[in-house]
Amino acid sequence: MASSFRSIALTAAVLALAGVHSGAQQAQQPQTPPASQAPADQQQPPPPIFRAGINFVRVDVILTDKNGNQITDLKPSDFDVTEDNKPQKIETFKLVKLDGGVQESIKEPPRQIRTDFDEEAEAARDDVRLFAVFLDDYHVRRGSSMSVRKQLTQFVDTQIGPSDMIGVMYPLESTYSVRMTRNHAAVSKGLDQFLGRKYDYRPMNDIEEQYAHYPAETIEIIRNQVSLSAIKGLIVHMGSLKEGRKSLILVSEGYTNMLPPQMRNADAQMPGLGNPNFNNPLAGVGDPNEDRAAWQAKMDIETDLRDVYDLANKNNVSIYSVDPRGLPVFEFDINESVGGQTDSKFLSETQDTLRELAENTDGRAIVNRNDIAGGMKQITRDASAYYLLGYNSSQAPSDGKFHEIKVRVKRSGVQVRARKGYWAMTADDTARALAGPKLLAPKPVEVALAAATARPSSASVIRTWIGTSRGENGKTRVTFVWEPLTRATSARSNEDPSRVSLMAVGTDGMPFFRGRVPDVALASTSSSAALTNGAAAGQPAKGPMRVTFDAVPGKMQLRVSVEGAGAQVLDSETREITIPDLTSGQAVLGTPEVHRARTAREYQQLKADADAVPLATREFSRTDRLLIRVPAYGPAGTAPALNVHLLNRAGAPMSELQASPAPGAGEQQIDLPLAGLAPGEYLVEIKSGDAGDEARELVGFRVTG
Repeated sequence: MASSFRSIALTAAVLALAGVHSGAQQAQQPQTPPASQAPADQQQPPPPIFRAGINFVRVDVILTDKNGNQITDLKPSDFDVTEDNKPQKIETFKLVKLDGGVQESIKEPPRQIRTDFDEEAEAARDDVRLFAVFLDDYHVRRGSSMSVRKQLTQFVDTQIGPSDMIGVMYPLESTYSVRMTRNHAAVSKGLDQFLGRKYDYRPMNDIEEQYAHYPAETIEIIRNQVSLSAIKGLIVHMGSLKEGRKSLILVSEGYTNMLPPQMRNADAQMPGLGNPNFNNPLAGVGDPNEDRAAWQAKMDIETDLRDVYDLANKNNVSIYSVDPRGLPVFEFDINESVGGQTDSKFLSETQDTLRELAENTDGRAIVNRNDIAGGMKQITRDASAYYLLGYNSSQAPSDGKFHEIKVRVKRSGVQVRARKGYWAMTADDTARALAGPKLLAPKPVEVALAAATARPSSASVIRTWIGTSRGENGKTRVTFVWEPLTRATSARSNEDPSRVSLMAVGTDGMPFFRGRVPDVALASTSSSAALTNGAAAGQPAKGPMRVTFDAVPGKMQLRVSVEGAGAQVLDSETREITIPDLTSGQAVLGTPEVHRARTAREYQQLKADADAVPLATREFSRTDRLLIRVPAYGPAGTAPALNVHLLNRAGAPMSELQASPAPGAGEQQIDLPLAGLAPGEYLVEIKSGDAGDEARELVGFRVTG
């Protein structure tokens, strides 16, 4: 993610190393040709290689005449650049002209985007334009969405070039599901299905069911938060893919944290209920209380919008706001009984929010137009021809503050559009930048995410989980859980797994356990071996099955054989496992167990059940509530304090969680409702002990819709 327009430019070597750093945008430095090679143009000496430190700034500038035509014949001497009103010397100058790959596609078709690697590699190219369309169905009326579909698809079909990459996102989608693609036909098909839901509070999914009966104004605030958070996520995603200019097309009718009195229903599903101003067009007119509330609501939405365009400027994303209402006369329908004065005020303020997002990100607000085609064409024009200027900041700030940039040209009649400034790196940012890039997530995070997101092969019939805790006499207790995978209804019943045959042996051949689950153990060297039977022997399993046994710490071989109802072997494998020693005098953690409750009653029962069988799956719905239990052992048998955090898929903390005593001895449990999480991958980080000698466990999981 690009956090500023600052560049790592210590030397040419540092530039090469820092080119993949995602925390700061890099200046591309052309190399000086060797002495034996004559320059192509003797009049233009090669640009210098800068050795001025982390103070290089890049800014793209769009120049147009009074008719909106691009101006492409200026020289560096025609520009004046100031930073915080102090003149800056232009060190690099380049006119960027792109056509979306029209000419290149004649020679060779552009590379298709099939994987994440394809997406990242192609989007980062200098000759590729990157676009995204955010369809804010929460803030577009149904009729408006249907009227704008054709114009959006025409934009993709006629203005997007063969090498251009474009993605589409809705408010409730995760950026993980957004693919920047060159399959423009699929994008057009998706745009043609856009259907707005503004002021329509009927729940369409489990998340919306949870607040369906909230007051209408509260739901509007929730929708604002959802939409603006999603826009910020998309901005960061685009910034992580490409350093240069990027275009975000926001299809929305604007934002407000307030509804007129006539629509402030106590229950959004029951218009008029508990609303004394329902059907009263004069309600709120001339009321000072309404004016104060409107002022406060405007301040709140201004703060939210500022967060969006600040983030867009950090990531070099220009927002193009498209109002699908066309040339509107009214904001509200006649059946909503909102007076003309109030209606006009809301219409003006919502359009102002669209202008604010566009004007503060070097984009354009396409509002008050029944035909948006001209404005949409300008989006690709802006991304097709611009000047890229670079300079070494004379101030070299490292204060983390915003620094204003002004660009002027010496030719009259020219409209100049450029970034308003950049956010300087802090001293910590600088240290991290010079420390070198971190190409991959920390290994424990990768392992936890891989365990959560791994998809069983089509040949697999069960999902398994193996955990450890303290056993008896210095041994480690091993818990093996398996659960059947969902199979097609057409599958024969004798192909369903009914039990698992398990054999655990040490490196010296000593058997730790031998038995079937569910069944009677055939042999075990530990008296503590226990089986949890969830189904009668020979019958297809319906849920998770568990067996526990004690083993000596060290290497262990686990042989697993899955049997069907007719005792035939459906699948088998052998695993090499390292059993940890949990008898240390320091704080140690066993393997966290994950339990799920779907109702409040289930949760209360689960919370009190010390013998609940954990799950092997790591994929859950937003309606689920997780209870994570972790064996935690402190010195001298004490219960150590746990530090628990919810992390995103990159391993960055999102929120702190609390651990409380569990009903089982030596265990603590963490309550984690999933209702507030967007679809995607997450981790729970559990730590105990001092920084120099801490125990740490990560639990990865995926949240679906």
